Amino acid sequence: MTLLQRWPVTASAMGPVLIGLLFGGLMLLGGPPLLVMAVGGVVAAVAVVAKPARGLLLFCLLAPFVPWSTVTVGIRMTLSEALLALTWVGVFWQWLMGRLPPWQKGDTERRMLWLMAWTVVPLVAGQFMVQAEGNGPVNWLRWLLNVSTLFLVPILTPTKALQRRMMDCLVIGFAALLLLSLGMFIRSPDARAMIPVLSSLHYAHPEALEDIFSAMYNRMASPWVHPNSTGGALLLGVPLAMFYGLTQTGWRRALCLFVALAGSAGIVFSGSRGALLCLGALIVWLAYRRVPLAGRTLLIGGLLAATMLVAYPPAQERLMSLFGGSQDASTGIRFEEYAHFHLAVASYPLGLGFKVETPATGAGVYGISNLWLNYWYKLGLPGMLLFIALNRAWWREVRDLGDLSKMNKDNALRVGSVGAVMAALLTGFIDHYFSFTQVLIALFWMTVAISLQASRPSPSTS
Repeated sequence: MTLLQRWPVTASAMGPVLIGLLFGGLMLLGGPPLLVMAVGGVVAAVAVVAKPARGLLLFCLLAPFVPWSTVTVGIRMTLSEALLALTWVGVFWQWLMGRLPPWQKGDTERRMLWLMAWTVVPLVAGQFMVQAEGNGPVNWLRWLLNVSTLFLVPILTPTKALQRRMMDCLVIGFAALLLLSLGMFIRSPDARAMIPVLSSLHYAHPEALEDIFSAMYNRMASPWVHPNSTGGALLLGVPLAMFYGLTQTGWRRALCLFVALAGSAGIVFSGSRGALLCLGALIVWLAYRRVPLAGRTLLIGGLLAATMLVAYPPAQERLMSLFGGSQDASTGIRFEEYAHFHLAVASYPLGLGFKVETPATGAGVYGISNLWLNYWYKLGLPGMLLFIALNRAWWREVRDLGDLSKMNKDNALRVGSVGAVMAALLTGFIDHYFSFTQVLIALFWMTVAISLQASRPSPSTS
């Protein structure tokens, strides 16, 4: 009689044995801290796979607050992207188990699928044409994860209750971002004070943190690192919070008001000229559409912005540099980028791909600070045209906003999300961070999904 015949081991018994061996090995190799982290990670993963909506809600909490905090799961990636990947594992598992309804996609989502399919061409072309170090397939998969929030929102938040939880988590995440950023700014206006905080959150490339915060030490620091990324994130958060809060009461209304006001101040202190101008343009458009309180907000916001600009000279210098033309360094670089853009796209006719970020390495090759043209640069002319077609499909679905003179639960979030997307797309004419900046584009496409969800007829069952 063999040993296996004496001690039959079933598949159900092997599971606990293997888990015990795994945790025992971790205990021996890394001690109690590593074991505790492993157990916590397994519990969290099981919880998300069992109910993937939890992964989306965790993403909404953490992505606005600590977007680029990293974890290592075979490869080093942001915690936000790891949550999205785990959420998709849960979605596919629940579909296999028959616990999620079939996905009902609209015209906007179909256009996104076409764009995602086309990216295979610049991915392959870039691997051969770009002579630089980089992992194109990994960067491509990360981009797919980020834009996939357009699909996750309707799949995982089909009911009003889940949509409310999602918005609660987003507002709390933005509130945490502002408490940390403004708190650090009030304590020390020197942006370099944020470096130890982000290092403790396992931010990658500490040398890049040092370079950015040292070069822009007089602009408000945040976990979004670059001031323009900070302004872009807040440009999404402020309209969403403002209009979501109009229909809420109690702590939700107070928290939304805090995010709207503190977020507007954060845009000024970050020195993001594009975000500030586009937020102002959004408020003017809302006042033109006779949205309640928009005219008053325009007046009060203008007075507060003027006061802050007078009290905070660095922001005044940044705003006035808009009219300095080539005398301003960043404005001068933008003129150079436009002048050399035809050479850049001629070098990569099928797109730069995902191996490296723009600008490509090489003497005399410039990037482009334009959302729309950056799609051309990265994905080729067909990629930019597909992106334009996608936005056109989105606008056809959301443009009929109706009478905005009265705000209620049926249209408030719709106006806020559509306005946030419009402001983000408007910044695209002077910056490119909503094109391929990881995690920030995940929030952007989530806002697009929220606007579509608010614009489409409610399902018959909830």
